[in-house]
Amino acid sequence: MTQSILVIGGSSRIGQAIAQQCGSFGAQVSVISRQPAPLETGWFWYQDALQSDDSSQACIEQALAQQPDTIVICNGVLHDADAMPEKTIRQLDSTQLAQRLHSNVVIPAQYLRHLFRYLTRTPQVKVLVLSAKVGSITDNQLGGWYSYRMSKAALNMLVKNLSLEVRRLNPSACIVAVHPGTTDTPLSEPFQSNLPQGQLQTAEQTAQRLLKVRDGLTPAVSGALLHWDGSVLPF
Repeated sequence: MTQSILVIGGSSRIGQAIAQQCGSFGAQVSVISRQPAPLETGWFWYQDALQSDDSSQACIEQALAQQPDTIVICNGVLHDADAMPEKTIRQLDSTQLAQRLHSNVVIPAQYLRHLFRYLTRTPQVKVLVLSAKVGSITDNQLGGWYSYRMSKAALNMLVKNLSLEVRRLNPSACIVAVHPGTTDTPLSEPFQSNLPQGQLQTAEQTAQRLLKVRDGLTPAVSGALLHWDGSVLPF
């Protein structure tokens, strides 16, 4: 059971749902977000509006005072007002690719770097980094979505690399990438019409599934890409 949780990217719909559920179970909740704190959450809220190296380090240092046993990283972008996922490489734009890599890899890596010392010294600490099944190279049978797929594949490698380094210093830690499933959020909204019945989950349902995955984590699966049901997905 989570006693203290840190949610990075906590203003996202999934991040909010995870924080709310953990808080309702009595866990101490800390959030790092670009957005200002909403009123009356009862959480520790650290605004990282700049997401610079220095500002991220400062927020991490403050949040770690609450000694989280679980850390969830929810940062990520699939599309925005300027660009949708590419259907063909002819639509690939270097600026868009750089933006997706920054949001989906650079920002999580920056936070994880500042967390490294804590991860190597905290017994049984668990880290869940929200990734995507479409970042699996082996599972890719459709193509397309170049920027998003590449950035999530890189994120999965980041998690694998970090898990190996942390394991040498703290064998009790578990760091995984997790595919949360298709959730009713702004990220998935343009793609919901073609989903099979029952596949779309609410943020609350996704939070429940992710916390169940968290409860079942052991050091043996550290470094893996996990499905929302806890099964291991191929890289």
